Formats: sequence, structure tokens, C-alpha cells
Amino acid sequence: MWWGVAAALLANVLYSTGFVLEKRALAALPEVTIRQPARLLRLVLGSPLWIGGSLALAAGFAAQLAVYRTLPIAAAQGLFVSGLVLLVLLSARLLGEETSGRERYALAAILAALLMVVLSLREGSETVSQDAPYPLILLVCVPSLAAGVWLYSSAERRARHRHRLPTTGVEYGVAVGLLYGVSSLAIKGVSSRLTDDGLGGALVGLLRSPYPYLLLFTGAFGLVMSQAALQRCRASLIVPVCTTVTCLYTAVLGTLSFGEALPEDPLRLALRLAGIALAVAVLLSMPRHDQPARTEPPMSAKELTPP
Repeated sequence: MWWGVAAALLANVLYSTGFVLEKRALAALPEVTIRQPARLLRLVLGSPLWIGGSLALAAGFAAQLAVYRTLPIAAAQGLFVSGLVLLVLLSARLLGEETSGRERYALAAILAALLMVVLSLREGSETVSQDAPYPLILLVCVPSLAAGVWLYSSAERRARHRHRLPTTGVEYGVAVGLLYGVSSLAIKGVSSRLTDDGLGGALVGLLRSPYPYLLLFTGAFGLVMSQAALQRCRASLIVPVCTTVTCLYTAVLGTLSFGEALPEDPLRLALRLAGIALAVAVLLSMPRHDQPARTEPPMSAKELTPP
């Protein structure tokens, strides 16, 4: 079990580093948009810094495979949320992004939720499921993908309205979080297909499952959507929202889909459920708009007149 905890913390470091490197690379690029995906890919693939961030994210996905083979889904998501603290620290140090007092309180609440989930774990008593019915996975994932794309498109339309307050990226984060939630379930499914039947047997079983095709869809759409949103919004807010949605989605629907049981001990069950509920409350409390920059009032004609 503790190997899974270590792998989850390593994935957090890789994810945080990858997002910050991509954000820094995007800041130096011309504006990108989901309406021009080919141009977006051409620009980002020409940035060595962005490629470095993408490689860090890919390594994070590999670490996530190890996590899902050793920890229950709900417990793994609680550990993944801890990466938000590192992300905010890196964003402040390397990107110069400032967080408000309200957002800092939210991060403290996320740490409390992480502690609750870790305390709910017990060595040898956790059931790690290895498979789920394919029709159930598709029933869960396909509407979620449609909802994520629709929500992102709606946020894009509202953002183009003039005189609208600058968005913090909450809507974008929720939309991308739904896609990454489906991707997380697909990664769990891929880990379940990596059996001891040999490389050939595992590959055939994997290709017969919906998981690689869900990963292709979420990878393509998630790449374009996340990069456009990351360029225009603060990484220190959009990534925490995205991560929270992904973790909650995977913890709730993944636990149900893969049939993993919650802790039987009342105290451990209360800790895990309270951690999930606290994370939901944090998401709902986050501001949806950045405050417009303060400007000095214009000087009156009397003030402009020399004595």
C-alpha cells in the first residue's frame, strides 16, 4: 500500500511541474484557441519548454498506473489532491501568480481533506478492484465527455461577450476536469488489463476494451482544451479546480463502476466521506471571476490647472 502512496506523491510532483512548465511556455506564445487546433499544436510543439512539461505529465500518467494497482480509487484521489499545494507554490515562484486570501483558505481545506483520506487508509484491509463491465463504463463516460465539451463551449461563448468580468477559469477547469476524470477511469482500466498473461495477451485484451479509445479521445480534446484555458487563466486556480473535479469524479463514479467497497469501520468511513465532502465544498466556494484591476480616477480640470 505504501508503494502506492509514494507513487501518488511522485505523480503529484510530475503533474505540478508539467503544468507550470506548460503555462510558462504558453505565456511566450501567441494566443491559441480551440477553434484552430492545428495552429495550437504547431505552436506548442515548437516550444522545447512546453515539450518538457508534456513529458513530465506523461511520466505522471505512468506513475498513476502504479497507484491504481495498489490503492483503492477513492483513496488514490485523496492523495492526488495534495499536489495542489505544490502547484500553487511553483506558480507563485516561477509564474509570479498571486493567490487571494480566500483561495489560500481553500488550499488549507484541501490539505485537511487529504489528511482525512490518508487517515482512512489501513494496510491489508483495502480492496483494489481489477475490472468493470464495459457497458457500465461507457454509460458513465460518454455523457461525461459530452457534458465537458458542451460546458467548455458555453464558457467560450460567454467569455467573448464584451464588458464581462474576467473569468478565473472555474468553468474551464470543471469542463477539462470531466474529460480528465474519464481519462482517469480509463487509466484505471488499463492498469487492470496489465495482467500476468504475457505482453501479447495483455495487449489483445486491452485493444478489446474501451479504455485505449477513451484515452485517445480525452488526450486529443483534453490537450487542445486545457492549453487554450491554461494560457488565458491562472494555473494556480484552473488546475486546482480541474484536479478537484477529476478526483471527485473518479472517486465517486470509479468506486461505483469498479465495485470497490468503502471502509467498513465507521470512523474510517466517516473520514473518507468527510474528505470528499470537504473537497466539494472547496470547489463550490471558489470565486468565478477575477477582480478587475484598480485604476486611478482621472484628475479634475481644477487639479490639472497650475497654480
